[in-house]
Amino acid sequence: MNQPWFTIRWHEGAVELLDQRLLPSQEVYLHLTCVEDLSVAIETLAVRGAPAIGCAAALGVALGAEESQANHLEGVLGDLREVFIPRIERTRPTAVNLFWALRRMEKVIDGLAARPDASVQTLRQGLVAEAERIVREDVEICRTMGRHGASLVGEDARILTHCNAGGLATAGYGTALGVIRAAVEAGRRVSVIADETRPLLQGARLTAWELSKDGIEVTVCTDSMSGHLMRLGEIDLVVVGADRVAANGDVANKIGTYGVAVLAHAHNIPFYVAAPLSTIDLAIPNGDSIPIEQRGRDEIARLGSSLLVPDGVDVRQPAFDVTPAHLVSALVTERGVVSSPTSESIKKLFSST
Repeated sequence: MNQPWFTIRWHEGAVELLDQRLLPSQEVYLHLTCVEDLSVAIETLAVRGAPAIGCAAALGVALGAEESQANHLEGVLGDLREVFIPRIERTRPTAVNLFWALRRMEKVIDGLAARPDASVQTLRQGLVAEAERIVREDVEICRTMGRHGASLVGEDARILTHCNAGGLATAGYGTALGVIRAAVEAGRRVSVIADETRPLLQGARLTAWELSKDGIEVTVCTDSMSGHLMRLGEIDLVVVGADRVAANGDVANKIGTYGVAVLAHAHNIPFYVAAPLSTIDLAIPNGDSIPIEQRGRDEIARLGSSLLVPDGVDVRQPAFDVTPAHLVSALVTERGVVSSPTSESIKKLFSST
């Protein structure tokens, strides 16, 4: 499937990305030339989804090297290490791909700085090349992951998904939606039910938008409807993405995912998680140790200019919840499918890296 749109890219010395805050009503691309604007775009969800955030972080490092006004190598390195990278680090605490990408770019910085021919120019060129490599790799990883996950999808499958884990959440193709796309490309007839995914409606706005663009049958339901549809036998499997997977297989994903997993378990429906190795954090032993981002009040209390919650009334706004590993039927990665993931089986995924 050739997408007529793109999520994020490097273009003529700037980062360009599709502003997801405006979808589905407007398709607007931002042209970002400074790290602060890119960081705000990440924070305000103009770009979102763990792999896409990782790509944005990598491109942000390259952007920082371009933005630096220093006229010597040590000055540019200082700006990157002391200003630009710390600013990007502060944007989103839960999506581990952000930190994975920054650490990878830091290794490249160290290597480029140590070269005999090191200069501001070679640093900038090398960082752009590495960031673009991360973007390309992400697309290929998603395609490989999709092919592995397609084996879990039967003919005429009715698939429930939560939030958006598609091309919009990655450099292209998607994690959970990559599994769906790969199943369609393999000739299977499938239909998708997309939870609205409140409060920011990533399912209704984004998943429905990109699947309809691909001609894949999609229906939107409110988050509170999925249990009803499961009881009626209208859902065959669930596939979601992840923002961080702990070493024991616990999964942090968009708020509401845990409830979907509990409902799927109660109705004996497979619950699958599609995530690349870069989303698995072996340094986090379990889900209780995953930092959960707390978002602002207005994302719940207001809808555009309309007041939904009376002023003075508190709201709870965790962006993510944690699904325990025992509720995950299988973890789909670019290295294959891990049924009923455990610490041991997840660790084996990294044994040949």
